Amino acid sequence: MTKAATKQAEEFTTETRKTMEEGVEKMSKGLDDANRIGQQNVEAMVASGKAVAKAAEEMNAEIVAFSKKSYEDGMAAAKGMTAVKSVSEFFAMQTELAKTTFEGFVAQATKLNEMYTSAAKTAFAPFNDRFTAAAGMVKDYRV
Repeated sequence: MTKAATKQAEEFTTETRKTMEEGVEKMSKGLDDANRIGQQNVEAMVASGKAVAKAAEEMNAEIVAFSKKSYEDGMAAAKGMTAVKSVSEFFAMQTELAKTTFEGFVAQATKLNEMYTSAAKTAFAPFNDRFTAAAGMVKDYRV
């Protein structure tokens, strides 16, 4: 073999080794990144689960408190109705009870709706962060 051919073979071998090392390094980095992303996704699921559990607990407490207040208000109204002296007074009390009960229900439904909305935003926030990170990772590995 001539010196030129030997030199060309050595250059080819060196270039091939360099390309393979870079490829292995990129693949290794990609696997490390995928592992890190997977771990962060699990952490996001845990954070989301905790947020949902906390929100459910708060909403449950709110519903129980509202139910208790509604029961107490209803019992007080029933006692008041037993002491009425006329039919018109009875209907006036009943109308007032219906009005306040409906207004209380609407207010409670509005409050629970706000709680649900807030809980959904809080529960999905970790996933939104993960989607953003995944999009960035895709950009990094584009060819």
